Amino acid sequence: MERNRMGHDMTNTQNGSWSAERTAAWEEVKARVQSCDRCALANTRAHVVFGQGTVETPLVFVGEGPGEDEDKQGLAFVGKAGQLLTKILAAGGISREDVFITNVVKCRPPGNRVPTAEEMMVCGDFLEAQLLLLRPRVVVCLGNTPTKWILKTVEGITALRGRWFGWRGIDVFPMFHPSFLLRDDSRKKGSPKDLTWQDVQVLKERLDQYEREKRHESSE
Repeated sequence: MERNRMGHDMTNTQNGSWSAERTAAWEEVKARVQSCDRCALANTRAHVVFGQGTVETPLVFVGEGPGEDEDKQGLAFVGKAGQLLTKILAAGGISREDVFITNVVKCRPPGNRVPTAEEMMVCGDFLEAQLLLLRPRVVVCLGNTPTKWILKTVEGITALRGRWFGWRGIDVFPMFHPSFLLRDDSRKKGSPKDLTWQDVQVLKERLDQYEREKRHESSE
């Protein structure tokens, strides 16, 4: 079965075959994102960053928005934070090749500032459409912005990380954004890096649990 890394011409996913209608809906969302000019970010972007990875996955990561490197390449999480995320996942036994990664906003906010509420509202429909079409088992919210946006909460990432929540039948698991880890090099117990290591192990165990359930269902 062919895997698609950029979101084109999908035939199957973790949750079954993609119908022609579902594939067409995905392509429509992508086209709308690529041509979007509904907020001022369209005036300063170099590239739209729709997100990338395999659609055959139970796991989707959602960040805040593209940074400078992402804006230049049109790809999500390819800068230093993205490279660290890849290492963190690999250390926990999760291949980045097996997940899909996107952001709340699809265009870079100038100076890498936090997206405004207006900008997130404009892009929120696109993110919701992506998640409803991908149908993952788990969405990992990286940092404050996606956590607050998806869970509709005012609580911060420090209070919410490492806990399980629900959104439209999908498990939501907030974690620190890797850019935050780059600013704190401590590895002592209770440090952000130590807590993230704990979180990625919890995440891997949940994914393994889903896999065991899937094998059990298929054997019945």
